Amino acid sequence: MRPHLLPVLIASLLATPAFAQSSDATPDIATAAQSVQKDVVAWRRDIHQHPELGNNEVRTAKLVADQLRKLGLQVKTGVAHTGVVAVLKGGKPGPRIALRADMDALPVTEQTGLPFASKVKTTYRGQDVGVMHACGHDAHVAILLGVATALAAQKATLPGEVMFVFQPSEEGPPNPGENFGAELMLDEGVFRDFKPDAVFGLHVWAGLPVGQVGVRSGPMLAAADEWSLTVRGKQTHGSRPWDGVDPITVAAQILLGTQSLIARQVNIAATPAVLTAGQFNAGVRFNIIPDEAKLVGTLRTFDAAQREDIINRFRRTAEDFAHASGATATLDVAANAPATVNDPALTARVRPSLQRAVGEANVVEMPMVTVAEDFAQFANTVPGVYFFVGSTAKGTDPAKAPINHSPQFLLDEQALDVGVRVTLQVALDYLRGAQ
Repeated sequence: MRPHLLPVLIASLLATPAFAQSSDATPDIATAAQSVQKDVVAWRRDIHQHPELGNNEVRTAKLVADQLRKLGLQVKTGVAHTGVVAVLKGGKPGPRIALRADMDALPVTEQTGLPFASKVKTTYRGQDVGVMHACGHDAHVAILLGVATALAAQKATLPGEVMFVFQPSEEGPPNPGENFGAELMLDEGVFRDFKPDAVFGLHVWAGLPVGQVGVRSGPMLAAADEWSLTVRGKQTHGSRPWDGVDPITVAAQILLGTQSLIARQVNIAATPAVLTAGQFNAGVRFNIIPDEAKLVGTLRTFDAAQREDIINRFRRTAEDFAHASGATATLDVAANAPATVNDPALTARVRPSLQRAVGEANVVEMPMVTVAEDFAQFANTVPGVYFFVGSTAKGTDPAKAPINHSPQFLLDEQALDVGVRVTLQVALDYLRGAQ
């Protein structure tokens, strides 16, 4: 293990119930959170050591379903392939809410050095990869299981009903363009018989220190599109490029052109936009110009009209560069998630709950963040609020900490206690009608 990770590792391993942070939460909520913390830590470490990619969360789903059944809940499995849903009916009348956690891991080879680090290997879209909970979904599952356990313990006095939604495949479908995750759960009727009055979700976030919670009203997370650009030329010998049409050169010109597009044609002062290529694949041999090159990437936007404008400009840029060289370019765009927009009225109602849970000074106003979340699908169906829970250990600058999706992403487990407390406070305040 790298020496610079040792202090953070120690902090993470010491984050057991005995080391839980002080809380401004309502006493019964702080006590309830503390009562489940040992189990939450154990669940998180178990899931972290056994990560599963989207639509393959079989072991994780079984762990979730088994625990929910122990609580006496009626459990539905196999929703959107591997999703798990259960409803807790309180002993008193009241509103309905849904609490959501995502379960899938990423095709990332872990480099944290944790004693429970993942050693899982698999194949993803034709490539051999490691598998890691590099985005913290292991923490989300453990937190929501802890919340379910704490709420079930007070079922007799609980007003209203709570749906626990354990969602697969938040990171995207195994194959581009497939229906997946939250949208597929909705298509299969997850809110058909039980339509909540509000839905809440959280994400552990390396960009905040442990103990802080980040939220904003209105647009919070970007829409995510997965695009694929295929450039077709004419194969020839590498020593005689004039006898063919080089798709690699054309694709490189298009890639540079897209960056000028964002910098010079889009008003990013109004709302942010990001156009990124994550893959560039072409050719099989050093002295052969291939007949095809392929770029794959993502577009992030917050405004639907701006998104459509960028896609049209991207397509035109690609086709014009290709035409100038005698090649062709085909752009395909798959919408993976709309922008996550926190309902303003619900956010105003939830903010005091967040402040009660962690203290007013620890609830920070988030800027718009260009990561994306298909929680937006739920929040577009019923009013929703999504918030970040800081996960970087005290003493480490969050700006320098490995960010989510890094192979070195390292969660301070005190974030688990914060996540349980905050979610319990938000849920119970809403169910009890607190403002």
